[in-house]
Amino acid sequence: MIDRFLLYSLEHRKKIVLMVMDEKGIRRINATVTAIGDEAVEYITARSDKKQTVMHDDILSASYARGDDGDTLKNEEDEQDG
Repeated sequence: MIDRFLLYSLEHRKKIVLMVMDEKGIRRINATVTAIGDEAVEYITARSDKKQTVMHDDILSASYARGDDGDTLKNEEDEQDG
């Protein structure tokens, strides 16, 4: 299921929420995925356009960002209208 959210963020350039376990403990990250590799995920945050990396094994969960319902068809219609 995590992979589906990662692909959603990558393909639609949408922010998602990642729960990550690393040396700092469990963290919540609002991220936009820029690349997905075999072992790691590259992302940027709203605070920094600097690309950061997290290992797949360190991602505990993923979900839609606040206010996003994941309806990509609605988003495509809005882009065509505007």
